Amino acid sequence: MNSIDPSQITDALLTSAGWARVGLTAPTEHIREQAAKELAMTICERINPTPIIDHNQLRLPL
Repeated sequence: MNSIDPSQITDALLTSAGWARVGLTAPTEHIREQAAKELAMTICERINPTPIIDHNQLRLPL
């Protein structure tokens, strides 16, 4: 089982979109929700990145 490293979350938060970090303190609920969703997506992407597919790599049969 993989454990989540707090430094990964810290890095994701610090490098996420500035508007999303500031948006958490916005006076309207709609903006706060959008900001929280953006931050959550950034964290998820950093912890579990989308694999890069190399189209030049030959597929090998199993």
